[in-house]
Order: sequence, then C-alpha cells, then structure tokens
Amino acid sequence: MAVNRVPVLKRCRSLGLEPQYLGYDKKSNRTSARAGKKMSEYGLQLREKQKAKFIYGVLEKPFRNYYEKADRMKGMTGENLMVILERRLDSVIFRMGFARTRREARQIVGHKHVLVNGKNIKVPSYLIKAGDVIEIREKSKSLQRYKDIVEVTAGRLVPEWMDVDIEGLKGTVKALPTREQIDVPVNEMLIVELYSK
Repeated sequence: MAVNRVPVLKRCRSLGLEPQYLGYDKKSNRTSARAGKKMSEYGLQLREKQKAKFIYGVLEKPFRNYYEKADRMKGMTGENLMVILERRLDSVIFRMGFARTRREARQIVGHKHVLVNGKNIKVPSYLIKAGDVIEIREKSKSLQRYKDIVEVTAGRLVPEWMDVDIEGLKGTVKALPTREQIDVPVNEMLIVELYSK
C-alpha cells in the first residue's frame, strides 16, 4: 500500500494551501520559492488536481477512477467529483469531528474502529450514502485517544448535511452534500479541463 510521507506544511506551501483544510493548526511563515512566478494554464490545472488529491489523501489511480465515475453521473462532472471525494468514509469521519486530521481519520478507519450501519468497515475509500449511521465501535469509545480528539474537535463546525452526537461518537448522514456545502479551496473546473484534454 502506498503511503504519502511528504511533510504536510511543505506540501501545503508548494500548493498555496492553508493547513486548516487538513485539520492542522500550524502555520508556515516561509513562502514557496515559486511564489509570484507566472504559471502556465497546464500548471494551474495540474496544481488544482494535486491540491484535491493531497487534501483527500487520494493517489493518482483512484483519483482518475473517481473522475471517470463523476463523468458518467448526471450533472456537472467537477461538482460530482467533489461530492464523491467528500463521501469517502475517512473524509466523513474527519467532518464529524471523530479525528483531528484527515490522516488520523484514515488511520482510525484502517484500525477497524468504525461502524457503518452496525457493520465494521475498514476501507477508508468506502462511499457513504444518505441515511448511513456512522459511529465509533463501543470497545473503542472509552479509549483516551477519543477523549483527546473530542476535546480538540468539539468547537469544529459540523456541515449541515450531517447530524452528529460528538459525545456519543455517533453521527448520521442526512443527505449527500452539494458543492456549496463543501468548503475545500479547489477549482474543480480546472481538473475537468485537465482530464478532458
């Protein structure tokens, strides 16, 4: 399994991204060496794709598959792509506040701490549907790790498309998100332009 070991702040700097979108409170004072340089159209498109891949922790092949799936769906391909990425189980766990960062959310899912509709799911890329109930399994709820997580994420805004009981570590996906409800700084139209060449 491929693992992304790139230092988060360094990657955020090169992509012109705020670390908060990944759940990190740190801030980098340094600027990228390429800051201020003019980029080609292709460079801009590629950067948007890399930004989306980095935020959601998806590698090239699965990302391409998500794009093809979004292309086959009704509606705008770019918006569909963002909704699919947001529906990933690790992303939903992060949004619900059961993890401090997206990477931690991925680890929690991989370690079999998550139940979806009562079933244990250990695949971070599992796509959530409207009406799904997601919770941390009973055995794990008492762990100190989750007490620390709840302390950190209690003030985090939960998106309106989900209903969360942060103390009980349980949440429901009321409906699938729309593009307006996804606060990720990615221009998905540039990704569509890149792939449709």
